[in-house]
Amino acid sequence: MTICTVWIMIIRNKNDCRNVAGEKMNNKNAIYKKALLLAVPMMVQNGITNAVSLVDNLMVGRLGTESMTAVSIAGQLIFVFNLAIFGGISGPGIYGAQYYGQGNTKGFQDIFRLKLWICILCALAGIAVFFFGGSQLISLYLHGTSADIDAGATLEYSLQYLHIMLLGLIPFSITQVYASSLRETGESMKPMIAGVASVVVDVVFNYFLIYGKFGFPRLGVRGAAIATVLARVVEMTVVIVWSHAKREEHTFLKEIYRTMKLPMHEMGIVIRKGIPIFLNEFLWAGGIAVLTQCYSIRGLQVVAGLNISNAICNLLNVVFVAMGNAVGILIGQYLGASKFEEAKKNSTKLMWFTGAMCLLLTGILVLCSRGFPALYDTTPEVKDLGRWFIVITALFFPLQGFLNVLYFTLRSGGKTVITFLFDSVFTWVIPVPVAFVLSSYTQLPILGVYAIVQSMDMIKVIVGYILVKKGVWITNLVDS
Repeated sequence: MTICTVWIMIIRNKNDCRNVAGEKMNNKNAIYKKALLLAVPMMVQNGITNAVSLVDNLMVGRLGTESMTAVSIAGQLIFVFNLAIFGGISGPGIYGAQYYGQGNTKGFQDIFRLKLWICILCALAGIAVFFFGGSQLISLYLHGTSADIDAGATLEYSLQYLHIMLLGLIPFSITQVYASSLRETGESMKPMIAGVASVVVDVVFNYFLIYGKFGFPRLGVRGAAIATVLARVVEMTVVIVWSHAKREEHTFLKEIYRTMKLPMHEMGIVIRKGIPIFLNEFLWAGGIAVLTQCYSIRGLQVVAGLNISNAICNLLNVVFVAMGNAVGILIGQYLGASKFEEAKKNSTKLMWFTGAMCLLLTGILVLCSRGFPALYDTTPEVKDLGRWFIVITALFFPLQGFLNVLYFTLRSGGKTVITFLFDSVFTWVIPVPVAFVLSSYTQLPILGVYAIVQSMDMIKVIVGYILVKKGVWITNLVDS
């Protein structure tokens, strides 16, 4: 309700906020309005998507702990792929935002085509890896023992879910190409509406196929996967058809498929700049998956508890994720227009603004921490673990708010090597070893291990703040 209220308050300023390059800062709150104008549709889209994921989680959770844990493990693997896609388009997206700020339509078109090539190749690679190596990857999470969870059944259910989900990787990838490009122009409504359409499909077919309602077969976890694939096809169709129907508005789509050739010299520079981002997102997501695997050493009940926590926490973390993306787009446009002082000043403003928003989210999650796990058909131990994982995650939400704005600010200026070291290298060098050692070689309770690992991000916030204040990221990448 709060997000919707904010959206109503700022929507009348839409026409004034599309492109920061040619706009005067007529009042001190203008940057907050611009950021929210971009971020709120992303919050709504991702929030609805995550809300459906939460409903999916609850619906599968009613089938038993094995089904819930199986979908959670497969989802962790899909998460790595999703982040690889985001990483693949984010590097070119830096140039896309700056080309748009510069008014360079041809440059923007080349970036779109490059993103399409990257996403299709990544999708084909993901399908191959998950199809041939899915069993081995899932088994990494099953070595922990639990008297209440059947590891064999969990493996079987997880493979069923994963193999069907492969059909949705290409539609998901193409959707991200269009959605990211539209957002770089300041248009976030169309991706949001496409996301809403996909959510409706997902919810309806989840109910039909998981439980076998209205004459449909009862397919359990396979039904959940089929519903998700259908939803992704619908989302892709809506965003493509609608965007091309509005080519007069989105001029970069005019004759976009007249050729798929790329100016190799210019795109080579973009690719070299973007490789660290791709590697960062891929390795960071892989690091998060490995963290979960480290926690699983303490038993499958820990994986189940984390699944409950992630389901509700992911519903609210869309706020700081969307704000980070909005900051990256806005600051990128300022840099492309060579408005360096505005970029620096507004980055700091938005960092504190996002942190304040996350304090509110912390309160909401703590209030939900006791009641939410009770909705699952699982053991009291899993429910209790889920509750305290929620509380610990919530306490670090403001830290994540700062971190996301700092990260996207650094990235907006093309400092991709710095962000690579700042994000994924840090994850593998500090949190992953700490989680492994504490889980494997100490008797520290798993909740204590989890809290210590979460607190490691304070180091990144301090380093990132210093780098941003020094202005090492202030660069116009497209100035000719």
